[in-house]
Amino acid sequence: MKALNKNVKVLVIGAGAMGSGIAHVAARAGHTVYLYDGRPEAVQSGCAGIDKDLRYLVAKGRLPEAEAQAILARVLPVAALDEARDAGLAIEAIVENLDVKQALFRDLEALLGEDAILASNTSSLSITAMAAGLTRPGRFAGLHFFNPAPRMALVEIVSGLATERAIADTLHATARAWGKIPVHAKSTPGFIVNRVARPYYAEALRVLAEKAAEPQTLDAILREGCGFAMGPFELMDLIGHDVNFAVTRSVFEAYFNDRRFAPSLIQQELVFAGRLGRKSGHGFYDYAEGAVKPPARSEPVRNAEAKIAVVGDIGAAAPLIARLEAGGVEVRREAGKGGRGWMKIGAACVALSDGRTATRRAVEEECPNLVLLDLCLDFAATGRITVARADQCGLGAFRAVIGTLQKAGVNVSVIDDVAGLLSLRVVAMLANEAADAVLYGVASATDVDTAMCHGTNYPKGGPLAWADQLGAAFIAEVISNLAAHYGEERYRVSPFLQRKAFKGELVHD
Repeated sequence: MKALNKNVKVLVIGAGAMGSGIAHVAARAGHTVYLYDGRPEAVQSGCAGIDKDLRYLVAKGRLPEAEAQAILARVLPVAALDEARDAGLAIEAIVENLDVKQALFRDLEALLGEDAILASNTSSLSITAMAAGLTRPGRFAGLHFFNPAPRMALVEIVSGLATERAIADTLHATARAWGKIPVHAKSTPGFIVNRVARPYYAEALRVLAEKAAEPQTLDAILREGCGFAMGPFELMDLIGHDVNFAVTRSVFEAYFNDRRFAPSLIQQELVFAGRLGRKSGHGFYDYAEGAVKPPARSEPVRNAEAKIAVVGDIGAAAPLIARLEAGGVEVRREAGKGGRGWMKIGAACVALSDGRTATRRAVEEECPNLVLLDLCLDFAATGRITVARADQCGLGAFRAVIGTLQKAGVNVSVIDDVAGLLSLRVVAMLANEAADAVLYGVASATDVDTAMCHGTNYPKGGPLAWADQLGAAFIAEVISNLAAHYGEERYRVSPFLQRKAFKGELVHD
């Protein structure tokens, strides 16, 4: 399918941050763009914002001055929708209110030609519902950009029940021609990104609620230890707790109160208090002038064991062995007797978490001095390792583990003994949610991973790639162990993931 010709004029309704950003993208791709807003001052502000962005690119040497002037000249402010009758594509970026959007699209359908394509930039409302009152619902789709639109690569092309495949394909090709990375999605609550991303916040908030560690340490664990661009608490502060909480609540209610998407009481309290994050000056962190963000807790240097033993296959943590040897630790390798391997460090047994608490495993595996490692997506390069000890584990044995791990050239964070620790449960639940999105036809496995990498900057291929890296059976086991620990429906294994686990297949097969 071909992209829309550059001669096709684009009408953008809504001149706020999203609308003006979309207008910038379309104009830079060569289209004449009509920019409309019910508030004339918003159009002026939107055009000024586009000019500012272009000035920045010119100043950085990324855009010639003449080209910047040409792009700006292609953005035409209009005082009334009648002035944009010849537009072939209309993109709405107004208030998230279904009734208001439906009324707008009925007006646009009557105004524009029969061949015009209508699109909504909604991030949460049903494309099917929006198109229900139209005469030509097949020519309507979601075109969901991410903020800021000129810089964020991802665009979700969202099809409602009536959307013609040719229209979705045309928008997909057009978004790619505009320099974006498009993915197809079905109109379901949250589409891909806002659905699959919920566990990143939810599991971190759950671990915080259990007082396993403070926000700055939990942020560092996921950022430095697992490769996420931002930790969940600093990211929620950036997004705004009012916005993030509203999206979570919207998805929760849209899925008929499915407990997987349940909002957090901690975040609700922040919203009640007006602590909305950066924009209000306070969230999980203080943003007042002169305020200093507290550092993540890292363990002081401890005495290390000179020799350790590695028994069997320690799974994803295997790259640690070479790093320990490079740090001067002598490693003896022993064959295992089936099951997962572990490290013998002094009096302690050290193993990768499997979703059970260390205290429970210490009893079940008859190893009181048990220490669990949290997951790192890349143990060969991680700068931070997280550990938790069983309640039965002696402090001396635990400190010897910490000192030895520090020989691998990492910071070591200690958190309380919560099931699945932090990174493992976050990664497992993200992979599980992504698997459900594939199961229910929201998107393909490839498009889900593409969306999460380019819409949220997730590391190393995306959630389903992580499931393939770690093994679907392992992810399913972790979630089953979380379910056994909490006794909640929230931790239920996706049937798609379970099927792949039983068959021993890759998710991307």
